[in-house]
Amino acid sequence: MIALVKTNVGRLRIIGFLEGISLLILIMIAVPMKYYFNNPAGTKLMGPIHGALFLLFVFNTLSVGVEQKWNFKQTTWKVLLACLIPLGTFYIDYSILSKIKENA
Repeated sequence: MIALVKTNVGRLRIIGFLEGISLLILIMIAVPMKYYFNNPAGTKLMGPIHGALFLLFVFNTLSVGVEQKWNFKQTTWKVLLACLIPLGTFYIDYSILSKIKENA
């Protein structure tokens, strides 16, 4: 995990993982707490965290896309689309990001 932090692609993979986990927590814990138990504390906490991770993922995707010279029509749009689809960041990490070779 430490080796991932040293590269831009590695950081993007970590942010994608955290963004996916935050969405799962939001959907599976915080939203049911809000609507079934009338307790909005979870959404008040996780909403901004997930939003910040979402924005970090988008900005880092664009940065890595420029650095790696990705063709927008072939790669970048797929990675950007992944953060709009629930669990998409996990799939894109497996199918694209984990296969990129990058020197630290």
